[in-house]
Amino acid sequence: MDDNNGKMRILIADDHFVVRIGLAAVIDSQPDMIVVDQAENGQQAVDLFTKHKPDVVLMDLRMPVLSGLEATKRIRREYPDARIVVLTTFDGDEDIYRALEAGAGAYLLKHTLKDELIAAIKTVHQGKRYIPTGVAMRLAERPPLSDLTERELDVLRLMARGLPNSDIAATLSISVGTVKTHINRILSKMGVRDRTQAVTTAIQRGLVHPSQ
Repeated sequence: MDDNNGKMRILIADDHFVVRIGLAAVIDSQPDMIVVDQAENGQQAVDLFTKHKPDVVLMDLRMPVLSGLEATKRIRREYPDARIVVLTTFDGDEDIYRALEAGAGAYLLKHTLKDELIAAIKTVHQGKRYIPTGVAMRLAERPPLSDLTERELDVLRLMARGLPNSDIAATLSISVGTVKTHINRILSKMGVRDRTQAVTTAIQRGLVHPSQ
């Protein structure tokens, strides 16, 4: 806690105005919390954290300019003790794993009830982790996955956009043969039969998102 009459200072980062207003109303209704600022993209979240040094950040994962995941990494790299609560619509096990690995103290879905949100904020502020049962189960069920390389992830994202091999090759400035090699490795690592199953599995698990 800092000034503001000893209240816990919260930074909200979400690209949807209505979501930010709703969260701010919930936070400001608490006698021991106050919203110090709101960010509409990941880069702004990093900048506003540096400016305000809030006690806790509510961080959406999918934001323009800079993702919430990357914003979390940058903030934690500069401020290792930063307390961050991820609040998102994505429940893929890879989304969860990456956010917690990046340093988030809690992972909540946006349909989380008010009381649980407040409890998570207070728990994370104390330096502890808050993982709801449903999220913990998804994480526990996370199947083993040989790490895909960055280039393989690039290919997988373009596959998810429905691009044929020729367009993937042109986009990444590689040969069609190299694209086929990457796809074969992706199928093998993910343990799937074809590219359709690879894309479906990747989306379900949060390896890629349709809009990427």
